[in-house]
Amino acid sequence: MWCSCCYALILLLWTSSGGCTGKANMSELIQVTSADFYEKLHSGKMMFIYFELQVRCLPVSPSLALFLVELEKSAEALKDYGVLVGKVLNCNREHVHMYCTDHRRAHTAFLFRGGKEFSGFDLDTVFDVNSIVSEVLFAVLRDEVKYVHTDADLVALEKSCRGRKDMVLGYVSSLGSPEHRSMMESAYVYGSKYQFILITGGPVLKHLGVNDASFSSRVWFLHCRLNDGVAVSPRCPLTLMKKHLSTLSLHSFLQLMEAPLVSEVYDDPPLVPPPQFPYQNTPQVFLFAHPATAHLDRDTASALAWNLRGVALVLLVHSRRSAAQTEYNAAYRRPEESLEVKYLTLHSLDELLQLFKDEGQEDEEEEDEEEEGSHHESLDDEISAYVHDKRGEVPDMDSITEITSDNLLTVVSQNPLTVALFYLKWDAVSLTVLSSFIHVAHRLEDLEVDHVLMGAVDCGEWSDLCAHVTSQPITTFPCVLLLRHHQPAQEYRGMLGSEALHRFIMMSVSAAPLLLSTTDSVVSFLQGALVAHRVLGLFLSHTHSDVSVFTEASETLRGDVLTGLLTPQLALTWAADHHVDPPVVLVFPSWRPLSSSSLSISSSADELLESIRAALHPPLPEVTVESLPLLLSQGKAFLMLFLGEDEDAVGQKQNELLLEEMLALVERGAEKMEPYLSCWIHLGHTPAAGDVLAALLGMPPPPLPALVLSHIPSRNEVYQFPPSRHVSASAVLQWLQSVEEGAELPAGMLAEDSWPPAGGFYDFLKVMDSQENISSLEEEEEDDEDEEEKVDVREHLVSKETTDDKRPDTHWEL
Repeated sequence: MWCSCCYALILLLWTSSGGCTGKANMSELIQVTSADFYEKLHSGKMMFIYFELQVRCLPVSPSLALFLVELEKSAEALKDYGVLVGKVLNCNREHVHMYCTDHRRAHTAFLFRGGKEFSGFDLDTVFDVNSIVSEVLFAVLRDEVKYVHTDADLVALEKSCRGRKDMVLGYVSSLGSPEHRSMMESAYVYGSKYQFILITGGPVLKHLGVNDASFSSRVWFLHCRLNDGVAVSPRCPLTLMKKHLSTLSLHSFLQLMEAPLVSEVYDDPPLVPPPQFPYQNTPQVFLFAHPATAHLDRDTASALAWNLRGVALVLLVHSRRSAAQTEYNAAYRRPEESLEVKYLTLHSLDELLQLFKDEGQEDEEEEDEEEEGSHHESLDDEISAYVHDKRGEVPDMDSITEITSDNLLTVVSQNPLTVALFYLKWDAVSLTVLSSFIHVAHRLEDLEVDHVLMGAVDCGEWSDLCAHVTSQPITTFPCVLLLRHHQPAQEYRGMLGSEALHRFIMMSVSAAPLLLSTTDSVVSFLQGALVAHRVLGLFLSHTHSDVSVFTEASETLRGDVLTGLLTPQLALTWAADHHVDPPVVLVFPSWRPLSSSSLSISSSADELLESIRAALHPPLPEVTVESLPLLLSQGKAFLMLFLGEDEDAVGQKQNELLLEEMLALVERGAEKMEPYLSCWIHLGHTPAAGDVLAALLGMPPPPLPALVLSHIPSRNEVYQFPPSRHVSASAVLQWLQSVEEGAELPAGMLAEDSWPPAGGFYDFLKVMDSQENISSLEEEEEDDEDEEEKVDVREHLVSKETTDDKRPDTHWEL
């Protein structure tokens, strides 16, 4: 069992070995002694302190260890706001009255201000650097930042600020989130200038026209000071910040709110200088004024400016009528494009509003010009675009064998293993996989693997072969089959990239099971170069019926798992060394290669297969492109932890602690966790994780880590574990119970996509034969004679007997 001293030693080794380099957060975290605490307390400085009460030889909980990591990261951030962050390392030695004597305070961090305790924070509410900074600043600014619950509260604040101060209203989905931190940091800087208001939902959103169930964090600017040209109304005018809430975007937005509503200039637009700091990245919109209608033009410009507030700067141009002004009535300039001014003829202001409805959006006319002749806009993703570009390009096939109905039997009988790709020449995906297939052939040739023949079948030309090589016609292309003489055809169901296919072939070359007769051969088998699952069968006699069960299971696992069969004498020795009783099967998973689990021999190969696959399945699998199909096939609800990239040792430690907590959840939940597949996905390993999370929640991806429940059988709802709560085994179990009872609201819905085959099997030869039959009776007789001379593949296919009603993966033998 881990003890606190062991954890401290590991943390010390981790930091000394490079865990903190450069300007690290550890340098800002102060280690407080009893004397230091009282000295700093009476110095008047604000302090955020955790009193760590260590109990000898009791483990440090993952949640506490994670908090300590985040405490280090928050020290530098809070230093900018005059808050010292530290901890009393060991209350057993550094006795601080009232804080080191109460075990209940071990789950609380404290903020001290003005020489006394100011506020306490439960560790569940300050679980990461964002929540620590936001909660501390929220406590410090609690008299300045107002938290409103109802629209009446907001009306009262608007009345109190009318004519003297503008207001900044922020909606955050939860306290302690990065958006909450951005609001508090901005309030700390601009609090004396604006009245900051915070809401987390409720009736106030109805006034804003928002459905809080589907709205992400946003900010509104309430113009409550008297503005020239703006009629006084019962409510302050609102301006919504279009960008996602962050400290930088809010800073830029507030600067734009200080810009003049309408600027009047007396030069033509090309001569007007571009916006200066801090508006240098803001587009300019020019409206042309006429002497006879100057007053109305000002009103029009003001109305447009209110609609473009925070998006563009509006300028009213008073200059002599140039050629441009005679033909056009408006113009605009985007600083990110160039200093070029583009002129427009507008029939209504709505046209201009549509143009600038999204800041930074490209001009629609330019988009049409750029995309003219391009087909990629209709393609789903980068893969579709790639295969679209590669359509019609048939690669050089000299390194592989063309398989036809005429040579199939010869090819298979003369080679221990034939790997056949069934493809369509006009299908872009088939041709892309064909290139990978040829690449694998080159690699096998370089490795001098001469007992594997790589071949391809063009199903557009040899449709009879593609229709009868297995029990059902091949209708999904491309398709890869492994063919052995007098053995069932084996379909490859893995990824069609060159790496995955090459790995599968190399694992299929060995016998299944491989007979092992010496200790050295067993060691070589277990320590092979391939990172793969391995299974050993230990039997005292190879004539026993249990061996046939193991052999049949090994054949099914071929390509995915390496299997070995020890000779009886060696099995007896090996069993004694590993304290097992034969007959027994030892399973060595790739994710835990140095240890094994033992399985009893089942009565059937199917039962043994199920036991082996269960033993190979990790308790907390990682979701990758390769593993996803297998994980989905289990039919369980996904409880998936999304982890961010390990930017430094601190981030890596945080991810490790979260994974430990998820493992504890699986172990502690036991039967309660049976309906769920607990897993994790890492943004650094699988960059698409962010897009997956956004698709599940139907919104921009939230900050990581994030815990999501999805793919619930017979249900399409997606649930997100509250970001404001720390991911712990007990908290997640409680949350899952609430989901089951219907007490939690879904955060998104899964799309009901169906991906059937593009079409049924099309027998081109049969159609051609039918056309020839209609054309001439004489040709029909000649065709019949020719058909009798042809080799019927089905005559050389033997039906494999099955003992159950389940359709086997491969039905026919050559």
